[in-house]
Amino acid sequence: MKAFVKIIIIILIAAFAGIQFIKVDRKNPMVKADLKAPQEVKNILKESCYDCHSNETKWPWYSYVAPFSLLIEKDVKEGRRELNFSEWETYDYQKKAFLKKEIWEEIENDEMPKSVYTLTRPNAKLDFVKKNIIKKWAVGY
Repeated sequence: MKAFVKIIIIILIAAFAGIQFIKVDRKNPMVKADLKAPQEVKNILKESCYDCHSNETKWPWYSYVAPFSLLIEKDVKEGRRELNFSEWETYDYQKKAFLKKEIWEEIENDEMPKSVYTLTRPNAKLDFVKKNIIKKWAVGY
């Protein structure tokens, strides 16, 4: 049994070492047309949303260690695809209106920012005041 456990541990260590060589794209593309919003709104969005929803991602140290690197890269790619504040001003009026509604619904339902994100960035949590600032900007009341 001891030999089996040692073999399993060696396999796990080798797998952990091996996945470190998987290439992860941490590039931040150029900002094309950044969001124009009241500074109060923009500050909140930058602190709570921009790491996944802009081309201004701040890659923490653990984004260089697999398997976290793979998960973070996936979240950022998906986040940018769904909503990218670095391209906001290229969106037409209808898309902006739709996205604002979506932003508010995600925030209102505590779906964004993700709890795994706020675990390492407690300042990104949205309290009542921050939520109301975003609500006023997103849905107008």
